[in-house]
Amino acid sequence: MKETFEQIKNRISALLDSENTAEERLLEVCKVINSSLPHMDWVGFYFMNDEKQVLELGPFVGEPTDHTVIPYGRGICGQVAVSGTTLNVADVSQSDNYLACSLATKSEIVIPLNDGAGKLIGQLDIDSHVLNRFDDETSAFLEEICQLISQKVYTSQSV
Repeated sequence: MKETFEQIKNRISALLDSENTAEERLLEVCKVINSSLPHMDWVGFYFMNDEKQVLELGPFVGEPTDHTVIPYGRGICGQVAVSGTTLNVADVSQSDNYLACSLATKSEIVIPLNDGAGKLIGQLDIDSHVLNRFDDETSAFLEEICQLISQKVYTSQSV
């Protein structure tokens, strides 16, 4: 039987309460999203390095990527680093500022991740091999997951 968004959120919430390091907990979140939701072909986190004005790759699940460092403003992730708002790209082939991690990627969503004080510290990046994969319900769910991560991982510690 397929899990509901609420069941997946509860499972992630329990993982985030563990005593593991932040990186270990975020890797587990990637694994849950990847295995629980269909067509989530690459799931990972990027973190802000404001001093260098780049995003740096954190925990992820999926094929290795050459994009371990992304300048602010470049690609979908770089755009979210500048805007601080979710960006849902239904068809990456239609985006002028897209960094291809995989030729199989058809759609991508990037959700900002804030620390406990509301400062943008990173993002959750998900690629799918399916066009228009991320509907409004999925987008809202993933935003809730990022809020949960902010509350449970980054409220009491720094990145």
